[in-house]
Order: sequence, then structure tokens, then C-alpha cells
Amino acid sequence: MTIKRIDPDTRWSEAVVHNDTIYYTSVPEQLDGDITEQTADTLAAIDTLLHRLGSDKSKILDATIFLADKADFTGMNAAWDAWVVAGSAPVRCTVQAALMDPKYKVEIKIIAAL
Repeated sequence: MTIKRIDPDTRWSEAVVHNDTIYYTSVPEQLDGDITEQTADTLAAIDTLLHRLGSDKSKILDATIFLADKADFTGMNAAWDAWVVAGSAPVRCTVQAALMDPKYKVEIKIIAAL
């Protein structure tokens, strides 16, 4: 069993693949938008990474969503609901957390199958 680190750096790797499972955390690149826009941006980055590794969002097994403000739950869900594959929704947990960049409204961690 090998561990493949995608774009490893000193502090972290872009993603890690082990046992045909992808581990990845995404944050928004566009930080000026509201929660719905930041969530859509974060989900688009997930799509890009999964495609790069030969997977897609229908193969996401687990998602943890971190929100800086619990008042953003409805706006985040609007973007999530427009994005998630009907009938293939992963297990999901959403928590409020103090995110490291004060401009981040959302961060999403996923585990997906190849």
C-alpha cells in the first residue's frame, strides 16, 4: 500500500491518496464574495482536484464543512444543494470554527473514492 502525496510542500500536501481514497481540504480562492459565492468557489476547487486525480463529486464519501459564522449555514447550503449529486450525497458534518484567514467564510474537507 502506497501513500501518494499530491504537490507536497514543507507544511502540507495539496491532497493525499491512499488505498484508492483521496483526502483533500479546500478553501475559497475568491475571498470577496458572500458565503454562497465562497462555497461555490470552494466546491469548484474540489471538482478540479477530483477530476485531476480521476474521480468526481459523486464519489465523495465524507465531507466536513467549517463555517466561520453559523448564520451562513443557509447560504452555504444553497451552494451545496446546487452542486451535490442527487442520490450520491456524502455523509456530511457542518461545524462553526474560527478559520485561520479572517476573510475565509468556509473551508471544506473531503474524503473521496478514486
